[in-house]
Amino acid sequence: MNPLIKLENVSFKYPDTDNFENNFALNDFSLEVNEGEFVALLGHNGSGKSTAAKLINMILTADSGNIYIDGKNIATDDISENEIYDIRKNVGMVFQNPDNQIVATIVEEDVAFGPENLGVEPSQIRERVDEALKIVGMQEYARHAPHRLSGGQKQRVAIAGVIAMKPRCIIFDESTAMLDPLGRKEVMNTILRLNKEENITIILITHYMNEAILADKVVVMKNGSKYLEGTPNEVFSNPERLWRAGLEVPQSVELMYALNKELNTEIPLGVYDFDTCAELIKEKLKKNR
Repeated sequence: MNPLIKLENVSFKYPDTDNFENNFALNDFSLEVNEGEFVALLGHNGSGKSTAAKLINMILTADSGNIYIDGKNIATDDISENEIYDIRKNVGMVFQNPDNQIVATIVEEDVAFGPENLGVEPSQIRERVDEALKIVGMQEYARHAPHRLSGGQKQRVAIAGVIAMKPRCIIFDESTAMLDPLGRKEVMNTILRLNKEENITIILITHYMNEAILADKVVVMKNGSKYLEGTPNEVFSNPERLWRAGLEVPQSVELMYALNKELNTEIPLGVYDFDTCAELIKEKLKKNR
């Protein structure tokens, strides 16, 4: 099975900038995302995460390498305007600040904005708006003014606007960064529902490890290149490498790591809930008596 999205040895340099090592925002970066997969993209500021997202969404154009969207090489193939339009419809994007994405004064009108610009028939737009608002749990707010909503609700409206355009993949670029814990939880529940129930491919760019552990695959970036890749358990079982990349680790991993150091035990590191953590600690302490 071919991946829905594939970046192959991609490099990109912003013009006239010294903000990145060797001026490269991305340097020989490769990534594969399969249909229906949930991928978390991690890295400190300036690691290249958002640049990768903008290349996938065709906001930027790679300097070298190949980028395939559903088998079409958008980096090197001779692509017509119509093809660019069709390819872009496959990948939606939700940004950090929901206020920057909401354009209408009524929620349902905002959700309808994208499909209208795609030239969707009015009857289908109505169906898409209702369906999108239902998916994100905002149908009862259809006639509300967006500025009266909470941050989490606004972001769910922004997500509904992307869903209504029916993309196969949605990129969330730090989409929970400006929200309070309740808002983050609302948005993450929506993201998981989109992935598990609607089979929408998810690329989540985040600084929150408790969000990344929910993904199928975690990719860690450093200085525009891939630094680590694997399941959440595989990636977070190596906390020292993550700390060297300027990242935190989930609390359960940090706890196990500290106990191993303090008690000279070998509790396996990984992403566990706190009940499992307690059981593992209890077992190891019994053996050490």
